[in-house]
Amino acid sequence: MKTDPAFPIDPLLPQLLRSLDAHPRLVLEAPPGAGKTTRVPPALLDAAWLGERKVLMLEPRRVAARAAAGFMAKQRGEDVGRSVGYRIRFENRTSAATRIEVVTEGILTRLLQDDPLLDGIGAILFDEFHERHLAADLGLALALDVQAQLRPDLRIVVMSATLDAEKLARVLDAPRLTSEGRAFAVEVQHFPARREEPLEVQVKRCVEHALATHPGDVLVFLPGAREIAACERLLAHADARVLPLHGELPVEAQSAALQPDPDGRRRVVLATNVAESSVTLPGVRVVIDAGLAREPRFDPNSGFSRLDTVAISQASADQRAGRAGRVANGWCYRLWPQSQRLEPARRAEIASTELSALALELAAWGASDLRFVDAPPPGALAAARELLRRLGALDGDAITAFGRKLLALGTHPRLAAMLLAPSRADERALACDLAALVEARDPLSRTRRDDVAARWQALAAFRHGRTPPEASRGALAAIDHAATQWRRRLRVDASPPASVPAHLLGDLLLHAFPDRIARQSPNDPRRYQLANGRSARLFDDSAVYGEPWLVISELRDDPREALILRAAPLDEARLEREFPQRFVTEDRVVWDAARNGIAAVRERRYDRIVLDLRPLATPDRIRFAEALVDAVRQLGLAALPWTDATLQWRERVRCLRDWMPELGLPDVGDDALLDTLDAWLKPALAGKTRLDALSESELGDALRSGLEWALRQRIDALAPTRITVPSGMERRIVYAHDAAPVLAVKLQELFGLADTPRIADGRVPLTLHLLSPGGRPLQVTQDLRSFWERTYPEVKKEMKGRYPKHPWPDDPWTATATHRAKPRGT
Repeated sequence: MKTDPAFPIDPLLPQLLRSLDAHPRLVLEAPPGAGKTTRVPPALLDAAWLGERKVLMLEPRRVAARAAAGFMAKQRGEDVGRSVGYRIRFENRTSAATRIEVVTEGILTRLLQDDPLLDGIGAILFDEFHERHLAADLGLALALDVQAQLRPDLRIVVMSATLDAEKLARVLDAPRLTSEGRAFAVEVQHFPARREEPLEVQVKRCVEHALATHPGDVLVFLPGAREIAACERLLAHADARVLPLHGELPVEAQSAALQPDPDGRRRVVLATNVAESSVTLPGVRVVIDAGLAREPRFDPNSGFSRLDTVAISQASADQRAGRAGRVANGWCYRLWPQSQRLEPARRAEIASTELSALALELAAWGASDLRFVDAPPPGALAAARELLRRLGALDGDAITAFGRKLLALGTHPRLAAMLLAPSRADERALACDLAALVEARDPLSRTRRDDVAARWQALAAFRHGRTPPEASRGALAAIDHAATQWRRRLRVDASPPASVPAHLLGDLLLHAFPDRIARQSPNDPRRYQLANGRSARLFDDSAVYGEPWLVISELRDDPREALILRAAPLDEARLEREFPQRFVTEDRVVWDAARNGIAAVRERRYDRIVLDLRPLATPDRIRFAEALVDAVRQLGLAALPWTDATLQWRERVRCLRDWMPELGLPDVGDDALLDTLDAWLKPALAGKTRLDALSESELGDALRSGLEWALRQRIDALAPTRITVPSGMERRIVYAHDAAPVLAVKLQELFGLADTPRIADGRVPLTLHLLSPGGRPLQVTQDLRSFWERTYPEVKKEMKGRYPKHPWPDDPWTATATHRAKPRGT
C-alpha cells in the first residue's frame, strides 16, 4: 500500500474513531481540502464495530463519486472496483471484495428501500450534506429510522464543508467535530463587466488577465455545460490547455480535468459547481467565479423541478474562492458587482419543491413520522398524496402494486405513470420522447406557442437534420439524448415515430397529468374545466383553440384564473376506454344558488368535470336535507331565520363558556356551528324542500337540541334574559361575547339598591346603563354604590330642572324606586 500524504483532517481521525466507538452518530465539519471525503472512509475500516462490513458513502454528484473512489483506490495501490468502488446510475464498479462503496443519492434510497436491514453495511457517510438535496434529506431520515428500529449498531456520519452544524447535531442528537482546513490567503476582487457584455466574453477577458498576471492553473466556475462550451470556443487560442468539467462528459474527459497536465502546461478548467467542494483539482492558484449555478428549482407551472440558472449562496462563493488557496496564496475574481448581496446559505430543497416522489418513498417505507432535518411542509405533502391517488399509486395512504412499479422506475411519479402506460412498442418510444420533452428546458422558448405537438414535431425534424428556425438545436440535442436513454432503460426496441396522429400525444400525456385533463366550457370556448375542479383559459392566439378535450402539461397559477401554457388534445373515447372507473353517473339533490332553491339532477362526470346535467322527474326527497345543509355552507349562517332571542341565546352560551368552563357548554360560534351543521341542523330540515320553510322556533329548538333539559335550565338561571329591578319591573339584559352584559334601566328604578346586580352565580357584574326619564344615557358603571355616593348629586342637580315631574330625592338609598313620574299635585 502506498504512503498517504498528510491531510488537515488526519489529526482528527483518532478522535473521530473514539466518538464512533461511543456514539452511533456524528456530525463532522471540514472545509474543502481538509480530506474528509477520501480520508474518513478508509479510517473506519479497522474499527472493531465495523467488522467485515462495508462503509457506504453518499456523494451528491456522479463526477465526485467517481473521483472520490478513484483517489481512495489509488492511495491503496488498487484499481477501482476492488476494496474501493462506486455505484451510480447506469454504472457499477464494485465487486465482492469492495469494502468502501461510494454511491449517488438515488442509489442510496433504493438500497434502503430494498434492504432496510442494510445487510453487510456497517456505516453510512453523508458527504457534502450542506447541498441539502431532497434525496439526501430522505436518505438520512430513512437511515436514522433503520438505526432506531432495526440496526442500533449502524454508524451514521454527516459531513459537510458549510452547514449549520449546531442545528444538525441537535436534530441528530449527535456529537460534533470540526476540522481545520489547509488554506492559504486568497485575494478576492470583483472583475467588472462591460456594458451589455455576454458572460462568455467577460470570462475570456478575465482568464486572459489571470494567465498574464498570476502563476498556476485557473479554475472557472460556470453554471452549466452550455456556458462551458461557449467559453471553450472563445478560449480556443489561449496560452493554456482548456478543459471542461461537468457531469455529462465522458469519464475520460472528467479524469483529464482532475489530473495535472502531462506536458506541464498551464490549465484553464471550466467547471460547474461539481468542482466546488467534492473534487480536488491540483495546481489551481486562480479562481474565476461567475456566481451562478444550475440547480433544481420547482416550477409550479409544470409541477416538476427543473434546472434553473440561479445566483449562488455566500457559503458557496466562499468555498469557490477557497479553491485558489489550496497549495499557496491565490486570487479569486468574482464576475458580479461588489454591491450584489448573496443569500447566506442554500435553502433545503425539501422546503420548496413538489413532494410526490418523497410521498411515494414514504408510503413504500410504511412510515411518515421520520426524523427529518427540516420536516416536509404539510400542505405540499398532502397535495403530493392527492396526486399519487389520482395516478393510482396510493390507495388511501397505502402504496399500491402500481405505485411500487412507479417507484422502481426511479423518476418522477408523473413520468413513470406515462412511461408504464403504453403496451405498443411505438407508443412506448413516443412516451420516452414525451418524458424527455416534459423534463427539459423548452426548445421553442423563443415563441409563445402553447401546443406540445409543435415541440415534438421540432424534435422529429431535428432527427432528420431539419431544425426549425424557432427551435434551439442544443436543447433538441439534449432532449433526443434523454429520450434515447429512456428507450435504453425501458428496453424499447422501436424507433421513435416520424409522425403521429393529432391526439396521440395527449392520449399518452393524460397518464402523467390526470389532474390536468380538461374539457372545453360549453359557454366559453377559451375556458376549460379541469379534472381537479379548477378552471383555466387559453391564450388569445392559442394553437389548440377549439379542441374539446386537452391535457395540460404546464399551467400558470393566477389569483383570478389559471392560464394554460402548454397542452395537447386528447381523444375522449380513449380516455373512457382507459379510465372507465372515472366516468360516473350520479343522481344528486343540490342547492341551486341561481334559483335560490333545490335542484334534483342526474349528473354524468369525468372526475370533477361535469359532462351532462339533466333534471330528475322523481327526486329522492330524503336527500333534500343534505342539499339544504350544503346551501347553508355556501350562503353562511345568515341564510337561517335568526330572531333576536335566538341570537341572544347563542351569546349567553358563549359568555357562560368563558365565565364558567366547568359547565362544559358546547361552542356555538359561527365556525363551530358551520362545522357541525350535519349534527344540529340537518335533523330540523328533514322533509323540507326550501330553507325558508324552517321556522324561527324550529331553528331555536335545533340549536338547543344537543343540551339536556337540566343544562338548558341552568343556562337560563345563570345568564337570565331579564332581571327584576327595585321598581318591580323586569328589564332586559343584553349579552355580547366580547363585552360585559348590559342592563339599561332608568335611574329612578334603582332607588334603594346599593350594589350592582351580578349574574353567573355572582361572578359577573352587569354593566349598568343608567338612563334619564327620557331614556337617554346618564352614566355607564359597574359600581352602583360609587355612583350614588359621588356622581348622583351632580346628576340630580343637572336633571331636576329638566325633568321636574320625576323624583330626584336627596337620599337615593332610602327612596322608593319607581318607573313612573310623580303623581300630580306632589
